[in-house]
Amino acid sequence: MIRLIAAILALLCAAPARAQVTIAISCGAVGVEFQMCREAAEAWARETGNQVQLVSTPSGSTERLALYQQLLSAGSADIDVLQLDVVWPGILARNLLDLSPHVPREALEPVFPALVENNTVDGRLVALPWFTNAGVLYCRRDLLEKYGRPVPETWAELAETAAFIMQAERAAGADRMWGYVFQGRAYEGLTVNALEWLHSHGGGRIVNPDGQITVNTPQAVTAIRQAAGWVGTIAPRGVLNYAEEDARGVFQSGNAVFMRNWPYAWPLLNAEDSTVRGRVGVALLPKGGEDGQHSATLGGEQLAVSRHSRHPEQAIALIRYLTSAAEQKRRAIVGGFNPALRPLYEDAEVLAANPFFGTLYDSFANAVPRPSAVTGRRYNQVSAEFWNAVHAVLAGQMEAGPALDRLERNLLRIGRDGQW
Repeated sequence: MIRLIAAILALLCAAPARAQVTIAISCGAVGVEFQMCREAAEAWARETGNQVQLVSTPSGSTERLALYQQLLSAGSADIDVLQLDVVWPGILARNLLDLSPHVPREALEPVFPALVENNTVDGRLVALPWFTNAGVLYCRRDLLEKYGRPVPETWAELAETAAFIMQAERAAGADRMWGYVFQGRAYEGLTVNALEWLHSHGGGRIVNPDGQITVNTPQAVTAIRQAAGWVGTIAPRGVLNYAEEDARGVFQSGNAVFMRNWPYAWPLLNAEDSTVRGRVGVALLPKGGEDGQHSATLGGEQLAVSRHSRHPEQAIALIRYLTSAAEQKRRAIVGGFNPALRPLYEDAEVLAANPFFGTLYDSFANAVPRPSAVTGRRYNQVSAEFWNAVHAVLAGQMEAGPALDRLERNLLRIGRDGQW
């Protein structure tokens, strides 16, 4: 008997342990976004005994999407988990796993319904919402108080207040002060900004949900012409090459009165080493006019699993960990990322770290989506045509009317006269 037990123990000791796997994940590219993803992915690896490899990808959304398309179309297994912009699920759906069998329905109930709908393509849940987003207006609260100015309600009021404070500050010796900074580079970020301008003026959504192209309307011409007037007056010429971090750099160094950006900038602006710490306010983006509306473009990121992954089970487990309530709460408190889970907007610790989450909740919940659903795989073409046309106007290369005439013709060709 003793020999039998010894033999069994020997066999058990010789049995191979469950093999560890390495999951390659692309999430974030720079700054706090990359850091927080790395921390969480490594925590999951420690808990499960697996390993993670963070894959470096371009920081620009356009370049990152192109890389994803190249890898996925080639059937590459180099990346298991991909971070997707809110407009990419429809573009990449064919190469993403269906997560529906692996995610209980009750796990999706706390998520904003629009995000679940956005990530469901042809009945397949191809990504899990990680965080949502909407554009906000950052302002130097101390400068508004100093000069007795309210937070602007309209874009015209913003331009007037920005010019007044900028000139007063420069006269007082702050010769690098600008009135307004935003994302003016010819990339997806300009589509986001310009959609807010159009929609706030009642100029539609580039392509409306019914397929109607709405870029060539009097309201759209007014909105783009107005924005072009900011360049070189209240905004530096360099704004034509600004992405999110470029705008934040100027504002955080104390050299701008107003900034359009995403909520991620809040904790950075209030960090101990920030020049503007404790002097910043957050408000709704301005309306197009008295008859306009406050408009913020829907943003956010999702996590998906490549259908070419060699380890789909572990990859799905990783994205469920990263999108869990505990991790979304940590990201909200530490990084200022808007949770995709509605109950977290009532969490006292989340609201203490991000007071404006409660004030601007409706803006986040009702943000304006880009026309990715109606245009499908053609969205990338639509967006590129739009941002290039707007950039030409901002740069002074074309007038708004002719630029939008040409844009409308190009979109009609891409969309086959509305038959997307």
